[in-house]
Amino acid sequence: MQTAYTVLILLMLVSVSRLVGRMIPVPLPLVQIAAGALLAWPTLGLHVALDPELFLFLFLPPLLFSDGWRMPKREFWQLRGPILTLAVGLVLFTVVGAGYFIHWLLPTIPLPVAFALAAVLSPTDAVAVSAIAQNRLPRPLMHMLQGEALMNDASGLVTFKFALAAAVTGVFSLTNASLTFVLVALGGLAIGVALSWLVGRLRAWMIARGWDDPATHVVFMLLLPFAAYVLAERLGASGILSAVAAGMMQSWLDLLPRQTSTRLLNRSVWSLLEFAFNGLIFLLLGLQLPDIIKAVASHETSLWPTLFYRCLDVLAIFLVLLVLRFVWVQSIWRLSGWLRRWRGKGELTLVPTARSCWLLTVGGVRGAVILAGVMS
Repeated sequence: MQTAYTVLILLMLVSVSRLVGRMIPVPLPLVQIAAGALLAWPTLGLHVALDPELFLFLFLPPLLFSDGWRMPKREFWQLRGPILTLAVGLVLFTVVGAGYFIHWLLPTIPLPVAFALAAVLSPTDAVAVSAIAQNRLPRPLMHMLQGEALMNDASGLVTFKFALAAAVTGVFSLTNASLTFVLVALGGLAIGVALSWLVGRLRAWMIARGWDDPATHVVFMLLLPFAAYVLAERLGASGILSAVAAGMMQSWLDLLPRQTSTRLLNRSVWSLLEFAFNGLIFLLLGLQLPDIIKAVASHETSLWPTLFYRCLDVLAIFLVLLVLRFVWVQSIWRLSGWLRRWRGKGELTLVPTARSCWLLTVGGVRGAVILAGVMS
């Protein structure tokens, strides 16, 4: 019963935080994180033990599936170059740059462990980007941030895996790591596309025979991201990319004629699911803060000085991540513009001004994937 009470309390807080977010000029995710931290404080004492694998399985597949569904395919293809440089190149650049900085800032952390920490901090989060931006950014910028966040989870988590293995065993092979990354990424994309195509064909076959109950089709769609994630993980591929690819493939299949009642019910159910899951993710982030503070100060004689210095470390690492991201965005964007002019293709869709570079820099927010990676 305690679990049921906790779930009901969290769902109620999701709704209340939405109302509070309308009254104060603060992004809704920050309100929900603060509410979770307040709820977990010793006076209220709500404690939620977070299982990283369960967290990844329950929350990320449906939300990333939904983001992949909504991602405009034409714009994604047009921006494929910048998206891939952000999703792969920036992750590797961040791992090297931030890894050396963390080792310099905290010499007690070995260099391979510092690389592992930088790797788990490198992916951005499509869920957090969408929730915080709320469609207020220019469309090309928003598409680049969403595309990057959908694709860089695989590169960040694979890099984290190899950095952690190097820290434990002392052995690292660049060739093996590169080959594994390609197989994991392409395997996840292929599994998601294939499974989504099969489900689309099954739904078309059912509708052609008059089996057009909207609830049945919506249940198929709800189960698809979980099936894509689990199948890919079991086969050693990226479950995250599999869920994204399934959503993108299903949105293309959904352009085919479908019943209006099924389409309306499907959109209503997914809107409700996104609202609840988005809020729960940020509440859970806040609920972990007291435990994190307790763990930081567990081996120290005094709480506040230790906490103050650790917060300074966090701030320094955060600023370095911003600087590395700005340097990469500025360099690659200007290089891309120069190459397009040299090849006679004209300017980019969005001119690389200082403002747009800063928006791309601060728009690379972190979220649920990092939490699950750190907790693992």
